[in-house]
Amino acid sequence: QVQLVESGGGLVQAGGSLRLSCVLSGAPFSDYSMAWYRQAPGKASEFVAYISRTGESTNYAESVKGRFTISRDNAKNTAYLQMSSLKPEDTAIYLCKATYYSSINNYHWGQGTQVTVSS
Repeated sequence: QVQLVESGGGLVQAGGSLRLSCVLSGAPFSDYSMAWYRQAPGKASEFVAYISRTGESTNYAESVKGRFTISRDNAKNTAYLQMSSLKPEDTAIYLCKATYYSSINNYHWGQGTQVTVSS
């Protein structure tokens, strides 16, 4: 079965950077578009960034545009989220989501990785 494992979270000062990784196993990585979401305590889950199967198309939430970059390496079955100029309001659990190309109802979530930005 498909499994997603995120890593790279941690504690960083405001203005710092982190790179999150999400490794997919159990299926061809290139069959899935990838996205990152985040959930802060007491708040609803929030879309962060999306990347198409080939990497040609990306999309970002307004709150992270210009600061975050999503990418993928299909040879390594890995999606990345490079986060720069981090702000305390970026503090959240970051989760990756893989959506199968022929069915938006066929998707999988990782377990999440905690990002904490101190002021």
